[in-house]
Amino acid sequence: MKTEKEKMLAGELYCAFDEELRRDHNRARLILEEFNGSLVENRSDLLKSLFGKTGDNLLIKPTFRCTYGSNIDIGENFFANYDCIILDVCKVTIGNNCMLAPRVCIYTATHPLDSEARISGLEYGKQVTIGDNVWLGGNSIIVPGVTIGNNVVVAAGAVVVKDVPDDVVVGGNPAIIIRQIEV
Repeated sequence: MKTEKEKMLAGELYCAFDEELRRDHNRARLILEEFNGSLVENRSDLLKSLFGKTGDNLLIKPTFRCTYGSNIDIGENFFANYDCIILDVCKVTIGNNCMLAPRVCIYTATHPLDSEARISGLEYGKQVTIGDNVWLGGNSIIVPGVTIGNNVVVAAGAVVVKDVPDDVVVGGNPAIIIRQIEV
């Protein structure tokens, strides 16, 4: 029988109030309290202890919020500006040379459409994958299950609800391809 954590990571319905998940969430919360409250300029060691995997060069401006942190894998040369939120109940993979403008939100957490299932407290997640050399504009939102290709620019305020191919600019709500990027 799968644990609630195993169900969560597999994208299956799970109970978020499970004791193991609560402990994992509290661990992340304590690290984030230290990170967000610290006056020290370089807090990358805290982030490296929080995330599943990181490159050597990463910089995140506070405040930063996530659910667990351990389900986030970040490549080399990563930058996230102020007020970034990543809800990582499933894996979030971010490639090399990626930049997130202020208030970017990346969500893997979602809930059943059926009201009885939703009221029961069960939820699930869908993995998000972001390629290399991606720039997510301010206040952009990446919804559960989306894959963003390499060399993509997501315009400020965009809501990305479906996969994005390589070498494009997307914008709008829902985000659509605005133009191709010549490489």
